[in-house]
Amino acid sequence: MLSRAAAIRRGAVAAFSTVSEKPETGLYGFEVLRTAKGFRRFVDDAIQRSDELVARVARLPSSPEIVRAMDEISNTVCTVIDSAELCRNTHPDREFVEEADKASMRIYEHLQYLNTNTTLYNAILKAEGESVLLTEEARRAATILRIDFEKGGIHLPEDKLERVNQLNLEIAQLGRKFSENVMNKPGFVDVYPASKVPRNMHHHFKSVYRSNFGSFEKQSNQMITAKQKGLRIVTDSGNLSSALRWISDEEVRKQVYFVGNSEPRENIGVLNGLIDARDELAKTMGCKSYADFAIRPNMAASADVVMSFLGDLSNIVRHKADEEFKVIKDFKRRICNEKSADLEPWDEDYFIGMMKSSVHDLDASVVAKYFPLSQCLKGLNVLVESLFGATFHQIPMRDGESWHPDVIKLSLRHPDEGDLGFMYLDLYSRKGKFPGCAHFAVQGGRRLSDSNYQLPIIALVCNFSRSSGITARLSHGDVETLFHEFGHALHSLLSRTEYQHFSGTRVALDVAETPSNLFEWYAWDYRVLKTFALDETTGDAIPEKLVKALNASRNMFPATELQRQIFYSIMDLTLFGEQASKPMDTISTVADLRRKHTSWKCAEGTHWHTRFTHLINYGAGYYSYLYARCFATTIWQEICQEDPLSRSAGSAIRDKFLRYGGSKDPSSLLKVFAGDAIIRNSGGGVIPDIGSLRKEIGL
Repeated sequence: MLSRAAAIRRGAVAAFSTVSEKPETGLYGFEVLRTAKGFRRFVDDAIQRSDELVARVARLPSSPEIVRAMDEISNTVCTVIDSAELCRNTHPDREFVEEADKASMRIYEHLQYLNTNTTLYNAILKAEGESVLLTEEARRAATILRIDFEKGGIHLPEDKLERVNQLNLEIAQLGRKFSENVMNKPGFVDVYPASKVPRNMHHHFKSVYRSNFGSFEKQSNQMITAKQKGLRIVTDSGNLSSALRWISDEEVRKQVYFVGNSEPRENIGVLNGLIDARDELAKTMGCKSYADFAIRPNMAASADVVMSFLGDLSNIVRHKADEEFKVIKDFKRRICNEKSADLEPWDEDYFIGMMKSSVHDLDASVVAKYFPLSQCLKGLNVLVESLFGATFHQIPMRDGESWHPDVIKLSLRHPDEGDLGFMYLDLYSRKGKFPGCAHFAVQGGRRLSDSNYQLPIIALVCNFSRSSGITARLSHGDVETLFHEFGHALHSLLSRTEYQHFSGTRVALDVAETPSNLFEWYAWDYRVLKTFALDETTGDAIPEKLVKALNASRNMFPATELQRQIFYSIMDLTLFGEQASKPMDTISTVADLRRKHTSWKCAEGTHWHTRFTHLINYGAGYYSYLYARCFATTIWQEICQEDPLSRSAGSAIRDKFLRYGGSKDPSSLLKVFAGDAIIRNSGGGVIPDIGSLRKEIGL
């Protein structure tokens, strides 16, 4: 197994040139993390350093020094928080995970102390009020830091402030429990006989056996028994998606759907507790709902603005989505030869996938042969070199720096500017690992001096399945996911902010997903794909006809997909919106919203939302994906579509958007980047213009 892993890793590494090896270190390059228990010292050192900085701020130096010291506190604490979060979600050693978990809670408690420190708050009020800060970014930093303090309730009476601290800790613990349950309790279905599952899927699942009683033998007076082979489908998100897409047996799909959307049951109670805690927090802070509390600092400014936007979008898309639903239902009736057959929730992925494949003659195995992982990583190099004149270089791991043999480390290097930042790639699925795909920060960028910049370090984590051969192949959906996360990575690697507090993705939530959505477009453009999507046997580039078929397939049911995202966003806002006097029944609430805002019925008793981890990380903020999709579609059409790999497009992306991170007002940043028409004012907040989105999906 280790030799095979090494071979696959070599295929990935081959995409990049290498530089010389360096001496041993600790996890992520931090000397203190040579052992799992090093996380204890990591926290101790961070607390000691931040206390020294608090003492410096207490002496009330100049306003620029106050802001700089506050940002160094943020940098010190965030480095521990971010490193612990990455370790908790990816490290295969249980001791490291447990120590990172303890470190995360300890540093979070210290962060609560810092967020309620009146010495720091009064100092930042002084800095903001003196109007002697020389740069726009310094002035914005002072204002944002003051707002962050007030979000923690520092301006409240002591009893209320203490309660806010308790609630924030409770919310963090509930969020962690929710995510752990999703990872550790996915549920499973045993399918007998194994022949009910397509043979080419068998290697994804564990074989199981049961006794199968046969005939009675007269001569021996014995009942002959045999073992019947079955398959255990663990219904985590990846297996659930594959099973619903590819298994033709409707009864199996139904079983898998019900189990996959009814686990983990423990999260019903966890979510109820989270809703209550967030609601009490918001009301203690003087807001009518947690949704309003969470959205207030964003461009949207209020939950009412977002809900109005989503409601209008839901109404606009409904007619086309209903038409698409009828087309899918008619297709099922023809295939099943049942004139009255209804569409069930477990039919959606299967029949949509079947229609797309049959209409456009798409064979997933044929598509995948153009996307060996090593070539896809070369595609990332093509992007950064064409757009920004930079290249990735493989850096051999120092002893102790990596957490798994599959991980590789890259530097992003510019011929004139030198290293721009560093990125770890952890791309393969494994037991106990975070089940989705995500961008994790390790260290933010910030200006240390006129000639010295602290370079960003990030990790790009995915869960691609290994193929049976040496080279892992990606589906085109995997390629899109890789490019999405790469958009986040570029945001971090290419930002050049004075302060760590604004580095990369540390931006207003409703603009944070814009770069990732923009780079999804690159995964669908033939001019981009032909530069790296090569047949691993012949070396031939992916045919333009095949890319056109992929795009035509993608565009077959656009209203259905948009409607799903609208439903997710409305569900999120509703769960964390104004609460009635009696506790919310989240299962019936979500079922009602599904019936109201989608064309599909709900499977009674299921509670899919209890594994929707965006409710934790994006509570009352999932709408930001739709905001970002609108922004990215406009940017693509206005700036990138004509020549997506041009240096002029790259200069606009980097110099007008990515480089600023969160250091500029996002509304102003978007307008300078793509023109005033990209946003509209509505009800005291900002909403995206939907013209480009309507054009994209033919509304």
